Amino acid sequence: MNDLRHRIHHNGGLLAAIALFIVMFIIYISNHPVGLTAAVATTATNKAVLLALVAMAQTLPVLTRGLDLSVGMVFILANCLASVFVVGTIGEGLLGIVLVLGAGALAGFINGAIIVWGRLQPIITTLATGAVYYGIALYVRPGPGGDVQSDIADLATGQLFGVVPAALVVLLATVLIVWLPYRHSVLGRAAYAVGSNEQAAYMSGVPVQRAKLLAYTLAGLLAAIGGLMLTFNTYSGEASSPIAGTYTLNSIAAVVIGGTSLFGGWGSAIGSIFGAFVLRTIEDLLFVFDLDPLWQPLFQGVVLLAAVSLGAVRVLRIRNRLELFA
Repeated sequence: MNDLRHRIHHNGGLLAAIALFIVMFIIYISNHPVGLTAAVATTATNKAVLLALVAMAQTLPVLTRGLDLSVGMVFILANCLASVFVVGTIGEGLLGIVLVLGAGALAGFINGAIIVWGRLQPIITTLATGAVYYGIALYVRPGPGGDVQSDIADLATGQLFGVVPAALVVLLATVLIVWLPYRHSVLGRAAYAVGSNEQAAYMSGVPVQRAKLLAYTLAGLLAAIGGLMLTFNTYSGEASSPIAGTYTLNSIAAVVIGGTSLFGGWGSAIGSIFGAFVLRTIEDLLFVFDLDPLWQPLFQGVVLLAAVSLGAVRVLRIRNRLELFA
């Protein structure tokens, strides 16, 4: 019983995000004109997965008590690059995917290198590098256009067996291939220690620099996966759209709603995924209830404020920060 109580307390933010999403999604489906169909689920999933991937990217730096303001820009950069390189035959498209993901990881590595070896604040660093990445995206795709390999795009955004949204499978594969191995690796555990108390982690022999460097590199990779999925959905690239900043801000909101502490050392990318699902479902609810989209920031703000308040209560109840790992 005590073990169960501890698990519930330790994963309270994640469980709250899951419960909130389930309630909101049930309300959405119950009021949708056609109910829950494969087409409706696929459309909702394709939109939600984009933010979920960017939210996962944001989670890793936050765990180290950092903040990556460039994830939205890397997301758009990957979208623009994909509209140029992920074309031609299936083989050429797969090679283009590797190039785009490599570019995203490189962008994240540059962020981490400046922060670790340049000893600059993450917010300032990623604000500056984000502007650079956005400038490159504008150079690559100054106006909407481009294309993408249609067979790969259809496979990634369609339905498996006519029922399961393929984008959900892509998200699950990303969790299994990237997040879970990272979470249980030495550097993944080190990231939590760094976020909890960087000085104590360093004195204990934790590889602080490598933990930070890997966190930002994987953040760039995850943001690039999101940019690829955006290209698969739109069949084009566009840097002139303001969605880069929107995705960056919403990724931070999703991280908080999912139970990850902005003070570092506590949270999970799984929670951020459900936090992203909550934010996307708000938009869907406005649609089914025929409410003005201008209401969306209000509802998102209320949900975010509630999540921050619950997180603050949890932190205030902790007498010693080491209790986070008890």
